[in-house]
Amino acid sequence: MATETKEETFTLEEILSSIKTTNRLILWNDDVNTFDHVIYCMMKYLDYTESQAEKIAWEVHNKGKCSVLEGSYTEMEIYRKILQQEGLTVTVD
Repeated sequence: MATETKEETFTLEEILSSIKTTNRLILWNDDVNTFDHVIYCMMKYLDYTESQAEKIAWEVHNKGKCSVLEGSYTEMEIYRKILQQEGLTVTVD
């Protein structure tokens, strides 16, 4: 008994459109970092204004997490490592 397999093909355009080109840096709430420290880090490393950084801190506090930056995976990994060294809980999505 012969088994037939169907080969699925994709165009280069289909493949490239399916690749995720934008990744997000997610800041998570924790019981360790103060509002002031989060605000300081957002201003120092991500170049947010004090007002923007405060909004991020409040969103993390109220919702448990906040997307703080978007870009390439490599760029997000660099910022993730920097912010983790400051004690923040961050992931790349």
